[in-house]
Amino acid sequence: MATGVQVVFDVADPDRQAEFWAAALGYVVQPPPPGYESWEQLLAEMGMPPEEWAKASAIVDPDKAGPRVFFQKVPEPKVVKNRLHLDLNISGGPSAPAELRRDRIDAEVQRLLTLGAHKLYELEEYGQYHVTMADPEGNEFCVQ
Repeated sequence: MATGVQVVFDVADPDRQAEFWAAALGYVVQPPPPGYESWEQLLAEMGMPPEEWAKASAIVDPDKAGPRVFFQKVPEPKVVKNRLHLDLNISGGPSAPAELRRDRIDAEVQRLLTLGAHKLYELEEYGQYHVTMADPEGNEFCVQ
């Protein structure tokens, strides 16, 4: 049996990053567990002080197919290129016509820009096209 995984981002603003990535991936901000009206209610019951409540957020795939993505607040800023990144596969893959793949990628890039992403560069080689972007905190990812 395979081991389940969770993707974790170290961030400055967990809620903002959760909102961005939920919109980017078609995920939802993780709702509180059954029996709780809000995360604040659960955290208060756990005895966590209110000043600690903004230290994390998470998003989940509403179809339960993809991994949970967790955002944890860290004090240090991002300073170097990611050693791991996400690829958003929206083009339709090699079976889709090249022009259609490019149109899908460009449309998704425009959508992500409106959500707060930044376009870093485009790369077209060997019949493939992708765009490298950064999320609102500068974490790189690719749209392909």
